[in-house]
Amino acid sequence: MVMAKYLAQIIVLGTRVIGRAFAKALRQEIAASQEAARRAGGGKQGADRVAANARTGITLDEAMRILNVDKLDQKDVIEKNYRFLMEVNDRSKSGSFYLQSKVVRAKERIDEELQNITPKPESNSAETESQKQP
Repeated sequence: MVMAKYLAQIIVLGTRVIGRAFAKALRQEIAASQEAARRAGGGKQGADRVAANARTGITLDEAMRILNVDKLDQKDVIEKNYRFLMEVNDRSKSGSFYLQSKVVRAKERIDEELQNITPKPESNSAETESQKQP
C-alpha cells in the first residue's frame, strides 16, 4: 500500500516537471517566432519573409553570405558568384554536393526575395473589359 502511494507521488511529480518544461519550451518558441517576425520587418512583409525562410530552409541573410553579396541589387555579382561556386563544387571535380545544394538554396532564396520586392504590375480594369468585348 505504501509502495503504491510513493509510486503515485513519483508519477504526479514527474508529470508536473514535464508539464512545466513543455510550457517553458512553448513560451520560448513563441517568443523566438515573434522576434523573427519583428526582425523580418513585421506586418505582411515580415510574414512573407518568414514564409520564404521556412519554404527554402534558409534566411535571406545566410543566402547573401553564401553568395558573398552585400545588397540584393547586385544581380550580376550574385549570378557570377553562383556560377563560380557551382563550378568549384561540381562532383565531377571532387566537389561537395552538400555545398552545391546550399548554393542552390541560397540562389533560390535571393531570387524569391527579388521577386517579392519587384512590384507586380496592376492591370487596368477598363482595359481588360475592353479587351474581353469583341
